[in-house]
Amino acid sequence: MARQDFGALPTPCYVVDEALILKNLEILKSVSDRTGCKILLAQKAFSMFALYPLIGRYLSGTTASGLFEAKLGHGEMGGETHIFSPAYRDEEFGEILSLCDHVVFNSFSQWERFGKRALAAGRKCGIRVNPECSTQGHAIYDPCSPGSRLGVTRENFRPDLLEGISGLHFHTLCEQDSDALEATLDAVERQFGEFLPGMQWINFGGGHHITRPGYDIERLCVCIGRMREKYGLTVYLEPGEAVALNAGFLVTEVQDILHNGTGIAILDASAACHMPDVIEMPYRPPLLGAGEAGEKPHTYRLGGPTCLAGDVIGDYSFDQPLAVGDRLVFGDMAIYSMVKNNTFNGMCLPAIAVRRQGGRLEVIREFGYEDFRTRLS
Repeated sequence: MARQDFGALPTPCYVVDEALILKNLEILKSVSDRTGCKILLAQKAFSMFALYPLIGRYLSGTTASGLFEAKLGHGEMGGETHIFSPAYRDEEFGEILSLCDHVVFNSFSQWERFGKRALAAGRKCGIRVNPECSTQGHAIYDPCSPGSRLGVTRENFRPDLLEGISGLHFHTLCEQDSDALEATLDAVERQFGEFLPGMQWINFGGGHHITRPGYDIERLCVCIGRMREKYGLTVYLEPGEAVALNAGFLVTEVQDILHNGTGIAILDASAACHMPDVIEMPYRPPLLGAGEAGEKPHTYRLGGPTCLAGDVIGDYSFDQPLAVGDRLVFGDMAIYSMVKNNTFNGMCLPAIAVRRQGGRLEVIREFGYEDFRTRLS
């Protein structure tokens, strides 16, 4: 992938590479073919529905966090549609039941409130459990942290209310390998193993970095087989990042060069608006042709055009000085980008393009003032 490939695109612009998506899908399909598990796209990480027909040929369907994602997955991809929400809204629940095959409840109070309606509609119902097993260091993404609102702990579990519940769901991982899944399964069995023989399915949630180089797929397959063979359960996984990992780019253009103790380049892409996980996670995205600060002769702090002082992507070094008009290409920009971007400061949303398998670039959508205006009143 070369920067000149993107010279004709509007900036800023997300570009998703169809061939790289396909590579990830083939890995995921090999896992489901080998183990009999079902893999769903977690739309909260990647919702580029222009690629849903392709994704749907490899995965079993989608999972949603609410009504709008359920409508998108059901309408644009089909297959199975699963949903989990910390709390459902009464006025939306009827439509949710018309779209979703599996409905997962976050508490037994939600189950008591909505369960009869879900069962009457013929839906498979599950409870999300919290095995209280933290395996990661990202507190903001750890559903097992103390005081978590996500999932039922063993102390609060209600065996007397399990009639009609056909599956258990947990989601505890974030960008992790299968050793963390293995540890989590140990905790799930310790806390909830006595109830698994009465279930039909179990959902391992997301956070599995299955398509990352070096991920231990063999251990993942053992974990899946463990639940299938020991309890006769259908196993679901719902990765989001793994579907589009390292398959997207953000093309941006240098707008100005400043100096304040270090070189500073102002881009037309904003960390706060267009790549918010850079600030929230936080992390430093890869940049094509660039090195760490000081690694190459010319170092710049790359920042966005908003008024937020912290709208900074990171410090990068280059072989040649940057100039106004230069194009920069950030990697791994498909996941948690389009789904989380915003128009703070009146920033225009990046265009969305796809690089087809033959190399042809196709702009799928561009945004303008009306997209900003219609979000306001």
